[in-house]
Amino acid sequence: MSDFEPKIVAFLCNWCTYTGADLAGTSRLQYPPNIRIIRLMCTGAVDTIYVLKALIEGADGVLIGGCHPGDCHYQTGNYKARRRIAILKTILKRLWLRWISASEGKLFADTVTQMVAMLKDKGPNPVKQLWMA
Repeated sequence: MSDFEPKIVAFLCNWCTYTGADLAGTSRLQYPPNIRIIRLMCTGAVDTIYVLKALIEGADGVLIGGCHPGDCHYQTGNYKARRRIAILKTILKRLWLRWISASEGKLFADTVTQMVAMLKDKGPNPVKQLWMA
């Protein structure tokens, strides 16, 4: 399992976390390349089925990144996402929700690094293995 490299699907808010990821890249901050980003206009648009589909189809973890509470471009989208994800996290231990603003490129890089380390400890996604059998 030492050669296991987790795959992370990230649903990122266009206005904050996606811009923070861009800042991490333009600042040349190093973080693992295990992440595949899907840019959304708001984390409020992340439906439960998107998270489940990502895990079933092979992702080892899902990261949802949005604006800090109170700073949502669409006023309440991040609160909607927080409620939805709180319910999902009770059954999914491979799901992270993080508030990362456009100016927090280092926090984005640190979050990806921490998530990859956690997923390496947990090993491959067991749902993927059951689904592919």
